[in-house]
Order: sequence, then structure tokens, then C-alpha cells
Amino acid sequence: MEARGVWKGGFETELSDGRGHVVTVDLPRSEGGHDWGPSALELGVLSLAGCITTIFCLVAKKRKLSFRRLSVHLTADRPTRAPTVQRVHGTVEVGSDAPKEEVETTLALTLKTCPMGVLFEQAHVPIEVTLSVVPP
Repeated sequence: MEARGVWKGGFETELSDGRGHVVTVDLPRSEGGHDWGPSALELGVLSLAGCITTIFCLVAKKRKLSFRRLSVHLTADRPTRAPTVQRVHGTVEVGSDAPKEEVETTLALTLKTCPMGVLFEQAHVPIEVTLSVVPP
């Protein structure tokens, strides 16, 4: 994996992965930026949401769990003047006809193995998600 960052001025940085993908990070206007992209910290939380969906798909495939919809909504708590996120909480909604216990097991395995989740755990940032299984 590769990460390159090129400062563009102010608080804006263009990030690239060496495979042609580019993301801009910036601070919100309320923090002196131009709000031309998520902040680097927000990008970390966005990465966690993306990791949960990706790993859920991989685990579901291995477990032969069928689903038609999957969404993750996370909120990261960062108290005023705290250096980083203190807690992440949210919901995972899965559209599936599978028994709820099967979906719960799939999500538990996902949260245990999601690389971004492991990083948050190692940083002592708890992740609490509520599962909602709905008909597809």
C-alpha cells in the first residue's frame, strides 16, 4: 500500500494511493479550512464504515449468507479540544431473509476482523453498532 500527500495550500491536501485514486482532505470552514473535502479524521471514520461493508461482504460470502442491502451509519464522538475520536457508535442495516442470528454472527466476525476496526480498537476507541435486519 502506498499513500502520497501533496499540500495544496491552507489546510487542503491531495492524497493519492499510487493506483490512480485521489482524495482531497481539508478542514471545515469553522476550523479555518475551505471545506473542499472531509478532514483526515473524518476520512478515518469514513474508512471504518467502508471497511465494515467490505468485510461484511467477504464474511457473508464465506458463510453463504444472502443479503440484498447493506448500509452503515456511524457517528464519531470527539469532545471539544479532544485530540481525537473518543467513541464510535451507529447502526448497520442489512436487508436479508436470513435468520437474525446468522446476520448477527456475520456482523460480529466482521467487526472482529475489519482492519480499520482493529486500528480503532488498538487506539482504545470503542465501536458500538446496533444491527437492524430488515426484509430485502
